[in-house]
Amino acid sequence: MATLNRFALYDLDGTLVSSNVVSQYAWYVRKLPNRPQSYAKFIGLLLSIPLLFGLDLRSRTKFNIVFYRKYAGLRLDWLEENAEELFEGLFLPAVLPGAALLVEKDRAEGYQTVLVTGSLDFALGPLVRYFGFDHVISNRLVFRDGVATGELEQPLIAEAEKVAAIRQLARECDVSTADSKAYSDSLSDLPMLEAVGAPAVVNPERRLRRIAQSRGWPILNLRDATR
Repeated sequence: MATLNRFALYDLDGTLVSSNVVSQYAWYVRKLPNRPQSYAKFIGLLLSIPLLFGLDLRSRTKFNIVFYRKYAGLRLDWLEENAEELFEGLFLPAVLPGAALLVEKDRAEGYQTVLVTGSLDFALGPLVRYFGFDHVISNRLVFRDGVATGELEQPLIAEAEKVAAIRQLARECDVSTADSKAYSDSLSDLPMLEAVGAPAVVNPERRLRRIAQSRGWPILNLRDATR
């Protein structure tokens, strides 16, 4: 079927894979060749878990700003070189059983497939190839002389800014968001779900499930490839 002027938009963490941005960072720091740096960053991550959990409950945007500071000092070339191993070791085992089938079904129906994620761009190449996404909207770190500053480039992809980035891409691709669909597991993605004509929730957290039930949105279980 020919591709139509509509998107199928997918959140990543908890929607298509069971991993998350914290596990991605933990994987990277455990692989650092500088062992003292590796230990220090990993211990720092463990100590910050309560703070990060509280921030995520209040605001995914604030969580991202604080969390991605942890990448400060890491080199872009090393991060990119390890992206394939990250995919094989972390992403691929975490792909939910029904995820690839869902993306393939939407593609067969003529949707342009779009990954919309707070994950970082350098980590996503092999995963994007695995699913065959047509477009990617993701967070990007600021690098100076090839070294991460810990700051994020704008726009920061979370909450309402996800919607702004989606609408920008829709304008560039001459796509109607009203004719598009979106999938997420998280309440933080409610603005994205509300921005399309056909939202669906995937393995949703309790609050999002209640909203989906009240609005008659489909509730999918990608942990079971048959549903």
